[in-house]
Amino acid sequence: MKPETEAELAELVAGLQQPVRIAGGGTRGVTGPEAMIETSGLTGITLYEPGALTLVAQAGTPVADIEAALEAEGQQLAFEPMDHRGLLGTNGEPTVGGVVATNISGPRRVQAGACRDFLLGVRYVDGMGQVVKNGGRVMKNVTGYDLVKLMAGSWGTLGVLTELSLKVLPKPESTATLIVHVAELTQAIQVMSAALKSPYEVSGAAFDPQDGRVLLRVEGFSDSVAYRIDRLKTVLSGFGEITEASGSAELWRALRDVRPFHGQDGDVWRISVKPTDAPDIEARLNADQTLFDWGGGLIWARAPSGTDIRGNLGRFDGHATLVRGAIETVVSLGHFQPEPTEIKALTQGLRQRFDPRGIFNPGLMG
Repeated sequence: MKPETEAELAELVAGLQQPVRIAGGGTRGVTGPEAMIETSGLTGITLYEPGALTLVAQAGTPVADIEAALEAEGQQLAFEPMDHRGLLGTNGEPTVGGVVATNISGPRRVQAGACRDFLLGVRYVDGMGQVVKNGGRVMKNVTGYDLVKLMAGSWGTLGVLTELSLKVLPKPESTATLIVHVAELTQAIQVMSAALKSPYEVSGAAFDPQDGRVLLRVEGFSDSVAYRIDRLKTVLSGFGEITEASGSAELWRALRDVRPFHGQDGDVWRISVKPTDAPDIEARLNADQTLFDWGGGLIWARAPSGTDIRGNLGRFDGHATLVRGAIETVVSLGHFQPEPTEIKALTQGLRQRFDPRGIFNPGLMG
């Protein structure tokens, strides 16, 4: 089922007699009911006002189309959404609705914020086939549910997104990346923490244990970037050898898309923790490979197929998401961290309110 208008989608949902899974461009490999609604028929940028830093697009619009339109005006999606195709081995075309539904946010999240922080307004079809609108082209919301925030990261379990209004930002004039060579993770966390706490507006902080390199990104006007890079070198001089990288854009795209894991066997987990907890968490993972982003607050882990990472970790302050795994592992462990009882009750109440028939992506989020 691939509706091409919001009205067609609403009529389709109202007449559903069975649960369905919701798919955008098909790049995330979401499992669920055999019946599927594809939003890729709802496509097109409906409004773009570069001067107001605002873009409105239908949910099925390819991210590539949006980025091309923004590039022509020297602007960008500041949360730099990840492209999962290389990691998951999927095809298709990432859509803006899929990005918002999963709240995908890349390395710049550590400074600029997450996808949901740039979401100004949404239109969607709820589980009864009703069209709902919330938010707008400015950062205000109507009284009641903050639907803009609820829909971001809901994975299609509350409704089918049809249109999105996003805040965009100018692209930086210049980008530079410092590389600090360290011996182990604890030192890497110290380096990233020192950089992020400095006044020099670091917009990316990551560590790859495979090569012992901490990557620190600085963006902005050329003179400002040169000055801040120079000052950071002084701040970090006691941690180890410091060099500057070439090809910053490609370096951060590779990190954004977790390229070191591409073509590698095993399950892939995404673990959110306090950066200071990262060394302890890493020691308990029993993973074959790790990659650290967001100053150590985001851990990507590649583990042998079927590994129960949550079991290895036990109780911890954070959550572990199974991003890639065999179907039997997904069935056994689930994609998402089980919610505490009180949070689960709240979540179930929201789903009952938005999708009383339980037809959207049942079982996906527990």
